[in-house]
Amino acid sequence: MPREHLVSQTFLQLADTLVADFDIIDLLTMLADRCVELVDADAAGILLADANGNLRVMAASSEQARLLELFQLQNEEGPCVEAFQSGQPVTETELRSALGGWPRFTPYAVGAGFRSVYALPMRLRSTIIGALNLFRAEPGPMPAADVQLAQAFADVASVAILQDQATREIQVREGQLQHALDSRVIIEQAKGVLCERAHIDMPTAFDKIRAHARTNNLQLTAVAADIVAGTISLADLAASAPRRRSR
Repeated sequence: MPREHLVSQTFLQLADTLVADFDIIDLLTMLADRCVELVDADAAGILLADANGNLRVMAASSEQARLLELFQLQNEEGPCVEAFQSGQPVTETELRSALGGWPRFTPYAVGAGFRSVYALPMRLRSTIIGALNLFRAEPGPMPAADVQLAQAFADVASVAILQDQATREIQVREGQLQHALDSRVIIEQAKGVLCERAHIDMPTAFDKIRAHARTNNLQLTAVAADIVAGTISLADLAASAPRRRSR
């Protein structure tokens, strides 16, 4: 497949995630593989931060790259860790000269056959979610166009992941709001039932519902539903004295 077509296909696959459900592991694995195919890199790895800000290995183009990423995390040292912490690209075109900055990572990476590395932050504006690592067997700089392409891949993937996260959070909030609205309807129905049965006003009816819920360590909605269903009697409610009146 021509390189230009593969680049276009990669961006299309990344863009598809903005409008459809997707498997984040599959997406990032595809991204790592495409980086090796399309830019001057021999291996690639992707780290993402969890809810506590701790980096996790999410994808790698090879087992060797995965182990190298794990080594960085275990030792809290290396280009990918720095790129995530700073939000800036980290480049080392001759790993053997990086021993002072990465005393544990450098000999491990060189021993694995790598001589240069590019770590690119995965970010959207000020939000940094992880880093993309590109490992090279040869020392020296990577072509600038390749670095730009890899960063573009990382940026689009970051947008997709954050968009998916925002969508899920909205769905959770909408679900919580709908639950609250549904609960309020049931409570109003229960108040109406009590008003009719006990010949009391609406505030007093709510006080009785709340008092019974508190006395029996139950949720208001559950008590209201039982009142509407007729499984809680007036005598049961009378045994739970209201603590105060609501407006």
